[in-house]
Amino acid sequence: MAMGALQSGCSVSFARALRSRTFTTISSTVTVPSLKKASQMESRLLLGLSEEQLQQLALDFGQKSFRGKQLYHLLYKRKVKEIQEFSQLPLEFRNDLQEAGWRVGRSPIHKAVTAADGTTKLLIKLDDNRLVETVGIPVKDNDGSFRLTACVSSQVGCPLRCSFCATGKGGFSRNLKSHEIVEQVLAIEELFKQRVTNVVFMGMGEPMLNMKEVLEAHRCLNKDILIGQRMITISTVGVPNTIKKLASYKLQSTLALSLHAPNQSLREKIVPSAKSYPLNAIMKDCRDYFLETRRRVSFEYTLLAGVNDSVKHAIELAELLHEWGRGHHVNLIPFNPIDGSEYKRPSKKSVFAFVSALESRKVTASVRQTRGLDASAACGQLRNEFQKSPLLSGSINQESHSEVALAS
Repeated sequence: MAMGALQSGCSVSFARALRSRTFTTISSTVTVPSLKKASQMESRLLLGLSEEQLQQLALDFGQKSFRGKQLYHLLYKRKVKEIQEFSQLPLEFRNDLQEAGWRVGRSPIHKAVTAADGTTKLLIKLDDNRLVETVGIPVKDNDGSFRLTACVSSQVGCPLRCSFCATGKGGFSRNLKSHEIVEQVLAIEELFKQRVTNVVFMGMGEPMLNMKEVLEAHRCLNKDILIGQRMITISTVGVPNTIKKLASYKLQSTLALSLHAPNQSLREKIVPSAKSYPLNAIMKDCRDYFLETRRRVSFEYTLLAGVNDSVKHAIELAELLHEWGRGHHVNLIPFNPIDGSEYKRPSKKSVFAFVSALESRKVTASVRQTRGLDASAACGQLRNEFQKSPLLSGSINQESHSEVALAS
């Protein structure tokens, strides 16, 4: 009661006394900023902080530690987007947080498009007006259980420019912050009114080029949003030295390598960045990743009609995988058509022949069900329709009037 009276009587002077005070947890240090207008300083974000960090934040603002637990519940369970909507917290605490520059860190949904199969793609508008995609994929299994997968982006655009990928055609802006990754999952949960059961880092961007933020988001998704590590997949086209680094964290999540070709020369044509990471080197790193983590690497292979989808290519792929170990799994992805692409979707006959060639050589393979064809659900497609180039800070009004019609 005494603390409540003190806070209500002199909250401003008390907050000023907290200038530049820091608190430390096992994982990170967070600085409580001086009391300034949010417009005059970099805002501080609640989303992404652990329960322990939020408890310490509450203490540093003169509150009891249970207020931090309430913050945690409001952020990750109730998914409240604005501090002033934290009705469980005292008004003085809410005001002090805002005056010190703190905010939740959730962004508005710019556009949502749903396909006939229920797949929904969201465009999220970030603080700098750039757009990022995330996709929610609902699946009802044969046993009646329900899965909801969030396909999340790690960058705004992508600098690697794989020849078949719509994201690369849209250009690259910047890395996403960890909270901008986490909020994609929360947005999917809010839209579907269901918990996300699986997360795949297979949206816009190359996760290994943003490993620090990806790993911070991974921690939050696992520890705070309570998605099991084995339900999380991190995809990469291959960036030198990063697979070894990822292995050192000994995550129980799946590493998915976007292979797309059974030999170096063809891979360089499809994936230009492969020139700096020879196929033998990347396969060795994948083998070492398995030895370090005991987690099998999954290989993603986009089938492009007349380019990499022949039985000969399948045989060569099987030989490559057997050369570097056993027990590999290949996810085959029939190309999802995008505007302006020279590539075509392979026929069902070609896909079946490719699968048969792999399985006859004792390589397990699955064909990914193509979802959201009528929602521009291939990586980068919807974003490119709304944002041909990175938006400037003053273009928000112009952009809101330049929406294009979507197929449905």
